[in-house]
Amino acid sequence: MSGAKTKPRELRAQRRRTRHGCWDHLVIAPLWVAYDANLGTLLRTCDAIGACSAVPRTPHYTSALQTGDTLRGRRPCVHWVAPSKEGWLDEQHAAGKRIVAVELAHDATPLTRLAPARRPTVVLLGHEHHGVPDDVLARVDECVEIPMVGWGASLNVAVAGSLVAYRLAGLS
Repeated sequence: MSGAKTKPRELRAQRRRTRHGCWDHLVIAPLWVAYDANLGTLLRTCDAIGACSAVPRTPHYTSALQTGDTLRGRRPCVHWVAPSKEGWLDEQHAAGKRIVAVELAHDATPLTRLAPARRPTVVLLGHEHHGVPDDVLARVDECVEIPMVGWGASLNVAVAGSLVAYRLAGLS
């Protein structure tokens, strides 16, 4: 090495030549999330890994994305889910996408064994307290769980979603 230190801003510019558009290969879908801050965090994760986000077109989500959009208008692609979440999921499945729910379930794949997405994938994230609805879980291709050794029952949905998204993107 020459000893010259490259500044972080210059490194970012070298690594990202173009802005993210729609990269429909990996879609992060927090369809039942209650807390605004979690949506902003997930939006940042989508930007970082080149994924799209899919959210319901409701006042809650529209407001939460505006509040949590720390990227100031340079956010990644957002797919609006309307009118029915279940109908949208059926469309994604019919289009050949793999549907993965982040949920503690019988026969769930541990995060450490989750392989990067080889085909277009939708990652479902549930409500912070209630998870992904049971009727939806019955129709997913795979559930992934994040092993925990502490006393807590779950991670914050933005943290859990980010861990799974990085894994599926092949970045961890």
